[in-house]
Amino acid sequence: MSSFAQNQQDAAQYLAQFDGGVLNHIDGQQQAALDNTWFESLSPINLKPLAKVAHGKAADIDLAAQAAHRAFSTWSAMSGKQRQKILHKVADGIEARAQEIALLECIDTGQAIKFMAKAALRGAENFRFFADKAVQAQDGQSLYAAGQVNVTKRYPIGPVGVITPWNTPFMLSTWKIAPALAAGCTIVHKPAEFSPLTASLLVQIAEEAGLPKGVWNLVNGMGEDAGKTLTEHPLIKAIAFVGESRTGSLIQKQGADTLKRAHFELGGKNPVLVFADADLDKAADAAAFMIYSLNGERCTSSSRLLVEESIYDTFCAMVSDRANRIKVGHPLDPNTVIGPLIHPEHETKVLSYFEAAKADGATIAAGGNKVSELSGCYVEPTLFTQAHNKMRVAQEEIFGPVLTAIPFKDDADAIAIANDCQYGLAGYLWSQNVERCWAIADQLEAGMIWINSENSRHLPAPFGGVKASGIGRDGGDWSFEFYMETKNICFAMAGHQPPKLAK
Repeated sequence: MSSFAQNQQDAAQYLAQFDGGVLNHIDGQQQAALDNTWFESLSPINLKPLAKVAHGKAADIDLAAQAAHRAFSTWSAMSGKQRQKILHKVADGIEARAQEIALLECIDTGQAIKFMAKAALRGAENFRFFADKAVQAQDGQSLYAAGQVNVTKRYPIGPVGVITPWNTPFMLSTWKIAPALAAGCTIVHKPAEFSPLTASLLVQIAEEAGLPKGVWNLVNGMGEDAGKTLTEHPLIKAIAFVGESRTGSLIQKQGADTLKRAHFELGGKNPVLVFADADLDKAADAAAFMIYSLNGERCTSSSRLLVEESIYDTFCAMVSDRANRIKVGHPLDPNTVIGPLIHPEHETKVLSYFEAAKADGATIAAGGNKVSELSGCYVEPTLFTQAHNKMRVAQEEIFGPVLTAIPFKDDADAIAIANDCQYGLAGYLWSQNVERCWAIADQLEAGMIWINSENSRHLPAPFGGVKASGIGRDGGDWSFEFYMETKNICFAMAGHQPPKLAK
């Protein structure tokens, strides 16, 4: 891994390409917003401007939707083999520019290079996986019945809108866009306004790899103008969104008039259940990793720590010790684990929970402060103990390096506490009792559960949540269920005689 000084030098060089601003990309052309307005992107490292960004609005979204609509007939008509070849070239392009992507992601989001170096390569992996899936994307089934044969096939739904979040924007963009392209859909992408840099690189890489113009369009802007127009636009057949639950609800309302299909990956307040018979060292490492890595700014973070009463104090001390030894610092420093939070607005939100926790009676066992010696949005890794599940810090998604530890009495109590929450994205369970693990996993209200493990993703497996955590699943063929329609064709067998209504 490069040194801190080298990373800073390289990042400055890569950032220079945006001296003229971060542009929209419509029908193969980079362009400013039609009304030539801009907004400013701040670095969370020092709160200084990074770049001006084209402020797309309704007219820009309409132009992009029209381009995606025109390109759909060509892209959807390509064979899966042709799309596979192009998408593999996109993956090649990502790998060739992985360092550039990672460094820009760090200065744009505040995420540590320790994690972003891998995130860029994960984006390439997403494209390779779905490139190979493109070959059989339209495959269906043959269903036999008395006197008939039914044949199913899948076909792309049409132009789709993709709205991605600010926390790990490059990887999450590939996670949504790769299967859409593999299915044969065209794209209008609106990245989060807090972290727009790498989206611009990604669409350029795709077109350099041979993606036809108009297949992938990018419009920067705000949710209230560009986002709203995208979710309401009649040419856009579906919306894939990653972000807050309340925004997902708003998008569903906005898409109702055009009966838009929606896929939502939303918030989480995910429990990690630790029983007395668990491997406590492994469980403590995993609990700390899942809340303090990526600045705690991820939907699958294990932000509620549920611990069996008999080991509560011991285990909380183990997690507190790990939190106190985590390095908070500049995201381009290879030794940094926690960098700055994305934006001053978000930092203010996270810090507000420290006072809320104390007011509700929780104890701050680790952290609990802003890192005042650093000039950006830096917050200490924090652990709240002596908490209960009715506290705000146990119910609300904080989306920062903040963990709330709650004791439980027995299996039934653990399940009740875990499920007593509006969210249901993920759950983590630590016990060496296999029967207990099966029984509890079956009763947890969550779309994904990891047993004796942190979040370890397998791309063919379904990803998604229940309750306020989302609608739909990503991963493997589950992605194609969203981006494609299914058609059934019924063939009557020889000798079939339709019924007669008249003699």
